Amino acid sequence: MQDKILIIDFGSQYTQLIARRIREINVYCEIYPWDKIPTIDSSIKGVILSGSPFSVNDSNAPAPDLTQIKGKLPLLGICYGAQFLAGKFGGEVGTSTTREYGRANLSSVNNECILTKGINTGSQVWMSHGDTIKKVPSNYKIIASTSDVEIAGYVVDGEQTYGIQFHPEVYHSLDGSTLIKNFIVEICKCNQSWTPQSFVETTVDDLKEKLKDDKVILALSGGVDSSVTAVLLHKAIGSNLHCIFVNHGLLRKNEFQEVLDSYQHMGLNVKGVDASQRFFTALKGLTDPEAKRKAIGKTFIDVFDEESKLIEGAKWLGQGTIYPDVIESVSVNGGPSKTIKSHHNVGGLPDYMKLQVVEPLRLLFKDEVRRVGKSLAMDEAILQRHPFPGPGLGIRILGEVTEDKVKILQEVDAIFISSLKEDRLYGDVWQAGAIFLPVQSVGVMGDERTYENAVALRAVSSTDGMTADWVHLPYEFLAKVSNKIINQVKGVNRVTYDISSKPPATIEWE
Repeated sequence: MQDKILIIDFGSQYTQLIARRIREINVYCEIYPWDKIPTIDSSIKGVILSGSPFSVNDSNAPAPDLTQIKGKLPLLGICYGAQFLAGKFGGEVGTSTTREYGRANLSSVNNECILTKGINTGSQVWMSHGDTIKKVPSNYKIIASTSDVEIAGYVVDGEQTYGIQFHPEVYHSLDGSTLIKNFIVEICKCNQSWTPQSFVETTVDDLKEKLKDDKVILALSGGVDSSVTAVLLHKAIGSNLHCIFVNHGLLRKNEFQEVLDSYQHMGLNVKGVDASQRFFTALKGLTDPEAKRKAIGKTFIDVFDEESKLIEGAKWLGQGTIYPDVIESVSVNGGPSKTIKSHHNVGGLPDYMKLQVVEPLRLLFKDEVRRVGKSLAMDEAILQRHPFPGPGLGIRILGEVTEDKVKILQEVDAIFISSLKEDRLYGDVWQAGAIFLPVQSVGVMGDERTYENAVALRAVSSTDGMTADWVHLPYEFLAKVSNKIINQVKGVNRVTYDISSKPPATIEWE
């Protein structure tokens, strides 16, 4: 069985970063909410308790049953997790007189402890807490301190149980990766064998066992997620995979035919379905972002329900859902993290649709999906294609979606993306697109007053979509693109550039 680290989530904004750091050292991990801890089996080599927005002293604070874990498996508590392990077993946790948020430095470190081996005094760490551990149980030994927090780290005598007040998963903890590797490799003894190729082999075997001779219909989008999903399913079930690419009318300019053409050489069974008018009808009059997402999602389901009935014996709906989709749409596995927005391909199917869902990439981040695709020898043009939201331009048009607005935005987007490619900037950007703003502004064209639409351009850098920063595109490039858009796209007289990061903003505006 694949070595696995179990991450117990108490709702921290950093929980997903813990998973990222572990996977970066080629070890598999999964996140579960504190009240849905899975059965502990031999594949689980260690457990990490996350941080939390709660105080351990809150009446409704998360309090997991660790009977099968503490003292039996290597255990690391981070922030809230460390406070829980201290307070639950005889220590004291209370409100800190000196709160620590942001950067701090370790004033003392015990390098004889395996967890903190290689971390020096003065090392910068990232704090984010209002409570502090005032007293540890008698069998807990302090292994790290800062000038304001005496108990910044501890180990339990006679156990492989550790607690740290800071967040090693955050990049600002400069030796955080060392600490995590010490725990995962040196303490948990995990085999660093979780590679893209091992994921492919395991996933294909699992799909063969799960699907057998059943037929699967797959929602293709032309993006990396659904494309990698298609290749994995094709390796597992061959001709029993039926791919469907739906034109919901919200695609980029000429994208419907271009995507269909791109799949011809891959040996996949692909059918194109133009359902654009159905989507425009479903979106008519809607302005709320969630209402639009849900309308698009429902229409997708309806279309696939109809298409599945045309394929005799179809029992499964394949989807290219990835981890950020799950995390942002619902709490991880039903956990306590806050919902940010709905994703049309997350949350299961309605009762009337007699298909089961299969999502081979559900626990992968975007960069991991690309590495899997590369191990499958897929075309780089598909693998390096910028992410494009499932609801398409429907969530890049603020306010009501109409065909006229879509046509305008398609032209704006085409100019922006083609210009990035022409100037060799496309590869420096993780995701780019244009947004149709719900405002009009006064302009002057040919000595005449205009009152037309404004658009925003968005380009971000990221690794996995969980956090992102705006890209500092050259002013000369932005000026050229703005000029092209205003001169070539009728109906637009103002172009802006979005310079907000995620968080606090999201990558998409809706």
